Amino acid sequence: MKTQKVVTLTQFISEQQTLYPDASGDLTRIFMDIILAAKIVNRDVRKAGLVDILGTHGTTNIQGEDVKKLDVMANEEFMSALSLGGDCCAILSEENDDIVRVHNPNNSKPKYIVAMDPLDGSSNIDVNASIGTIFSIFRRRSMAWNEVTMEDCLQKGINQIAAGYIIYGSSTMLVYTTGQGVNGFTLDSSIGEFCLSHPDIKIPKDGNIFSVNEGNFAEFPQGVKDFVTYCKETDKETGRPYSARYIGSLIADFHRNLLKGGIFIYPHTAKAPNGKLRLMYECNPMAFIIEQAGGKATTGSKRILEVTPEQLHQRVPFFVGSENMVNKAEALYKAKIQIGMSN
Repeated sequence: MKTQKVVTLTQFISEQQTLYPDASGDLTRIFMDIILAAKIVNRDVRKAGLVDILGTHGTTNIQGEDVKKLDVMANEEFMSALSLGGDCCAILSEENDDIVRVHNPNNSKPKYIVAMDPLDGSSNIDVNASIGTIFSIFRRRSMAWNEVTMEDCLQKGINQIAAGYIIYGSSTMLVYTTGQGVNGFTLDSSIGEFCLSHPDIKIPKDGNIFSVNEGNFAEFPQGVKDFVTYCKETDKETGRPYSARYIGSLIADFHRNLLKGGIFIYPHTAKAPNGKLRLMYECNPMAFIIEQAGGKATTGSKRILEVTPEQLHQRVPFFVGSENMVNKAEALYKAKIQIGMSN
């Protein structure tokens, strides 16, 4: 019986670096910092029910949401790893109000900015549902010896040089892209390494899963209501009705749809006129990943990666998933907008 070669994430990243002769290794070291923090957070998640790290921390973040204890721990772990690594000049976190500028004596000219949601899906922590970490990496625009500026940080998603997420579920996986396709790695706890398990991930052009919080249906734009109705209609030719699957954790719904095909929608509503999800920490990295896997991500009317961020914690509507499903949802959404504009 032929033994299958095991490729670790560290080996994979190192091999990829050899494809770029001018690579300095800085980006590789940032990935190593992220991997280290992910392993620590994974350990904390696994033992959360055994120690006093579940529940609410007693404070709220800039979004006005309750901060969970694991949120705080995850943020601290990633901030620490990225700061000590020395290859990151600034960190943007959903849990921090402002830019966290990093000054490391071992590297006077770091050029990378990391934006992250340290623990996505924190409302599901106490019920043992899947949660995760989302990250995005940009190259700063200003000269390395100057202070990192807001302009350095507020870049369009098309400028990302890498993005990924770690999902802490029945198994722990890291999925990422550097613009050369999408690859997934599963943590083998016996050796403490992420091993290549899902090479060159491609999302199906069509899917049969739609993920949306139908509890907000009455507040949805009419075009989104029309799409949800379309998904529920019977049509043997297209395989409808589609299956409704909504976990309430972006990273979990996105991961399932990436592997099986489907669409995730979080539109604007009366209560959240700009949508709920954050452009910098959630939508941009997921949009980069989905496009590299052959899918599509929009606001309903505009490509996510083309949206110009105006503030660190900016929110946008989010339609993401299989290309044909997103196209259909976008068409219905735009049709109703155009009708409204003409009246």
